[in-house]
Amino acid sequence: MTAYQIGVIGAGTMGAGIALVCASKGHRVLLLDADRNVLEKAQAYLQATLTRNVEKGRMTEQEKEATYARVSPVEDMNRLRGCDIVIEAVPERLALKKSIFASLVTICREDALLLTNTSSLSITEIAGGLKHPERILGLHFFNPAPVMPLVEVIRGKKSSTENVNRVYRFAEELGKVPVLVEDTPGFIVNRVARPYYNEALRIMSDRVAGPKQIDRIMKKAGGFKMGPFELQDMIGIDINFATTESVYTNFFYEGRFKPSRIQQRMVQAGSLGRKTGEGFYDYSK
Repeated sequence: MTAYQIGVIGAGTMGAGIALVCASKGHRVLLLDADRNVLEKAQAYLQATLTRNVEKGRMTEQEKEATYARVSPVEDMNRLRGCDIVIEAVPERLALKKSIFASLVTICREDALLLTNTSSLSITEIAGGLKHPERILGLHFFNPAPVMPLVEVIRGKKSSTENVNRVYRFAEELGKVPVLVEDTPGFIVNRVARPYYNEALRIMSDRVAGPKQIDRIMKKAGGFKMGPFELQDMIGIDINFATTESVYTNFFYEGRFKPSRIQQRMVQAGSLGRKTGEGFYDYSK
C-alpha cells in the first residue's frame, strides 16, 4: 500500500478521527486548524485513544508512538501544498467549504485529490466554478470515524471516473467499506436517517414518550445500538439540525424532512449534546 501525505482540514471530532484512521494505516497526516486550542484537544484525543488501544492489546507501545508521530498539527493552509490527498472536515456551512476549496485548488498540486467529508451538501455546488472540478469528491465518514466501517464516496457532476475509482480504492485501503453514491441531498445514510430522528422528535413533542423511553424501546425492541436521542447527543445536535435543514431545503421543502423546533431551540441555547455537557441527556457528571 502506498503511503500518502494527507491533509485533514478541521481538527474537531471528525477531523481528528479521520486523521487517526489515516495515520493508523501508515500515512503521514497534516492536521490543520486555525484554532490552536482545537489542535491541542485533537492531540489529546489521539494520545488517549492510542493509549486505550495499547491497554486493550490492539497495538504495541511502539506502534502507538509511531502512529502518533505521523500526525503533525499545522495552522497554515499553505503547508498542504505537497499533499497527495486533502480531506476537509469543517462545519456544514456551504460558504465556508467553498472558500476552503477555492484556496486548495490554487495551493495543491493539480493531481491532488480534494475531498469533503460533508454529510449532506452538494459536491457539485462545492466544486462549482473551481479549476479542475474532476478531482473534487465527497468522502463521508461516520462518527466515530475510527470505529464506523462505512464511508460514502460521492461523485459530483464533474468528478472524473478515474478519480472516483482512486477515492474508492483509498477508502478500501483505510480498511473501510465504501459505497458509491450519486450527489443527491443527504446522500444515502443521512436521507434514510432523517425520518428516524424527525419521528422520534415528533413523538417527544406530542408527549407520547420521552427521550429515555424512546431510546430504550429502540434498543430493546428495535435492536439499535443507540437510540435517536443518544445518537443526536453523540453527533452534536447542531450538526444534526444543520443536516436536516440542508436535506429539507434541497428537497424543495418536502414535508417529511422538515426540521424540528425542539432541535432549533436547543441549538440556540447551546445545548448541543456531549460536547457541551448537555443535550437530551446531562453529561455534566
